[in-house]
Amino acid sequence: MNSRRSLLASLGTIGALPLAGPFSKATAAATGGRSGAVVLSTWDFGAAANAATFARLAAGGSLIDAVEAGAMVPEADPTNHSVGYSGYPDRDGHVTLDAVIMDDAGGVGAVAALEDTVHAISVARRVMERTPHTLLVGEGATRFARDQGFPQQSLLTPDSEKAWREWLKTAKYKPEANSEVRGLTPARTPGGALDHDTIGLLARTVDGRMAGACTTSGMAFKMRGRVGDSPQVGSGLYVEAGVGGATSTGLGEEVTRVAGSARVVASMRGGATAQQACEEVVRHIAKLRGDAIRGVQVGFLALDPKGNVGAFCLLPGFTYAVTDAAGRTTVLKAASLFKA
Repeated sequence: MNSRRSLLASLGTIGALPLAGPFSKATAAATGGRSGAVVLSTWDFGAAANAATFARLAAGGSLIDAVEAGAMVPEADPTNHSVGYSGYPDRDGHVTLDAVIMDDAGGVGAVAALEDTVHAISVARRVMERTPHTLLVGEGATRFARDQGFPQQSLLTPDSEKAWREWLKTAKYKPEANSEVRGLTPARTPGGALDHDTIGLLARTVDGRMAGACTTSGMAFKMRGRVGDSPQVGSGLYVEAGVGGATSTGLGEEVTRVAGSARVVASMRGGATAQQACEEVVRHIAKLRGDAIRGVQVGFLALDPKGNVGAFCLLPGFTYAVTDAAGRTTVLKAASLFKA
């Protein structure tokens, strides 16, 4: 395989590819501009989150209502070991959650290292709406959730605890990115339902207004206190009126080094398309980090006010779900800079 530097110099613009095969009219329809509302989210399991987002909009909810409703779906899913309830714990056996919610007028709320609360995204919204702050962490975030009436509930399910105890036997306390697929059957398939780590969600209404949400239980078996990109405004999520929004997935440490989502939106503000903007930041990370990111996944998903979509990643396997105003959902595979 060519070196990263030669790849960076030689690769041209690459569009999103559908799961079924090469670029097609269906792909163009799924990623091109739309006159109606549109919702997109990271990973193929995001289709259910998109549906909940649209349902809330159809019921008269605001954009913030809608993206919160969408993010709550994977948070409550006991089969999803990387978002909310049943998330894999840190190396000491504690499940901690990170989330952020944001509108395109600069309204933002976030929590990090939240414990014993299923819907981190809802607590993040309360931070936005009921405090003078943008981010609460750890014990303070958990106390705030109790004060706001969110029920206390253990997030460590039997399946997650079993995986953690198995990990302890051989791990030497080394965190694992995307470890929710470790040892599972069927084996990991790039772009498959088991190949995910976070949900980032972006929504646009017919008038071009936007909002977004991002929520996760973070890197499995991480050091206690670790916070990734997901709850950090400008890293895991960024939305700006008249410009667009972006969210990220993959190894959060690499996203935070470059304020990845804010950089995507800044490129769009400078005239880049959503696709070009996602590619620019991925290529920048590859150039900046060189061999340090060998085997590491980082991806970005972007949406502009006209409904145009962009997606790009370092390694194959990043999928995303796009749902249009008619309720049609298309799951697409983002193009990647490097081969597996």
